[in-house]
Amino acid sequence: MRNRPTAGRARLALALSVLLGGGALTALPAQAAPAAPAAPAAPADPADPADPAADGLTVQYRTSASGATADQTEPWFKVRNTGSSTVRLSQVRIRYYFKADSPNASYRFACSWAVRGCAAVTGTFGTLGNPTATADRYLEIGFTSAAGTLAPGADTGDLQLRFYQGNWQPLRQSDDYSFGGGQTSYATWDKVTAQLAGATVWGTAPEGNDPTDPTDPTDPTDPPGGGQTLFDDFDYSSHTDPAIAAHGWSVRSNSGGPGVPGATWDPSKVTFVSAGGNSVMNLETSTAGTGASTTQTEVLTKSTKFKDGTYAARVKFADTPRSGPDGDHLVQTFFTINDLKAPMADDYAEYDFEYLPNGGWGEPSNILYTTSWETYDPDPWQAVNQHSEQRSSYAGWHDLVVTIDAGAITYYVDGQPFGTHDAQYLPERPMSINFNQWLIDLNGQTSTTPRSYDQQVDYVLHVKDQVLTPAEVAAKVAGYRAAGTGFVDEVPAA
Repeated sequence: MRNRPTAGRARLALALSVLLGGGALTALPAQAAPAAPAAPAAPADPADPADPAADGLTVQYRTSASGATADQTEPWFKVRNTGSSTVRLSQVRIRYYFKADSPNASYRFACSWAVRGCAAVTGTFGTLGNPTATADRYLEIGFTSAAGTLAPGADTGDLQLRFYQGNWQPLRQSDDYSFGGGQTSYATWDKVTAQLAGATVWGTAPEGNDPTDPTDPTDPTDPPGGGQTLFDDFDYSSHTDPAIAAHGWSVRSNSGGPGVPGATWDPSKVTFVSAGGNSVMNLETSTAGTGASTTQTEVLTKSTKFKDGTYAARVKFADTPRSGPDGDHLVQTFFTINDLKAPMADDYAEYDFEYLPNGGWGEPSNILYTTSWETYDPDPWQAVNQHSEQRSSYAGWHDLVVTIDAGAITYYVDGQPFGTHDAQYLPERPMSINFNQWLIDLNGQTSTTPRSYDQQVDYVLHVKDQVLTPAEVAAKVAGYRAAGTGFVDEVPAA
């Protein structure tokens, strides 16, 4: 638990009343504790084979959708270790080759059931470098570390997998290289390939397409264990674009906290500009040293339907204002939150990335916080939370990822772990997704010269009930963009 300074209590009480009335709140970290010592190096994995390329695998295949056309293709597999040493499944990749039904077809992957657990199975699509008459795409099946190991002579048990077109049009299977309509029970199948630690150890790929050949991933996937996705690359014309509301976003205009008393939340300061070839959302916050001259910005989902899974955004933080004198106690954020129904209510949840470019809350200079909240009482102030922090500049673009599953909350910045928080802080109710930029106070810079600050957001991604690595997040976003998909929301209402 951390205590905030007394000066923050009135501000937070105001923010609480706004939230309960339909506004949005980002909770404030207090003066941070000293940085924790570095974590010890991870122990060696005793199951890591000394020479994985010398081992062998076989793949058995069957299908439960055997027709020439079907609503979805159902390649089911068992992978057997035919070598003499234990294999880590995270080093195994299987490829199923097929012919796309149209040049622009987009496909989705799903796991129906797996002995090792669907959450430990991944599926991505790629394009072959040398298309043939029966294959120009492939589905690659992989495993996370949670899948464990495969002892000599053992197999994975059933992997009941499927994929389908994003528009649910029928699939033509009869011209697919790896499809076997007569394979209604498991048997070895060499028209799929298996790699172990990067070496092909099973099967024959379509001519000229060994799995080690370079390929370009194209299609987004629906990961197993849920997998419904919200993706938005913020390609809008202005804050009045009707597509913003149609896509489930609210651009805040109502008064109240957090931030400087008397400040307003100005929707017109949310704009959309081009950066790096992509449309990005720009949040502008400005002040001339008084509450009345201060405008702040916030964009949030209207629905509170997001809970476990992966949250990601690419965000540009700024250390200096666009114009005018520097030094304001600014907060730039990406977070999820639900409402505090009563002081110390145990079903409250909030997960924050908060960057303070000029310090604040007792900090003298720039600091990035990640904070997981259990609950709090605004007056008298008390809180139950866990945080991680790094005292350095984070000016520029950063990839922010937080994953929430049954075991922990894990934060990543630019692909590297930033903090892992305890299961005690897992959410009990769904949340909204929010971005905002606001001023803690006017003590950092007392000048009355106008100044303004920008925070930019390139995209946001949420994958329901599925933990993705930062690399998998990047691949999924690249897939959507390669397919020309600027927005999708498959996440069901809470």
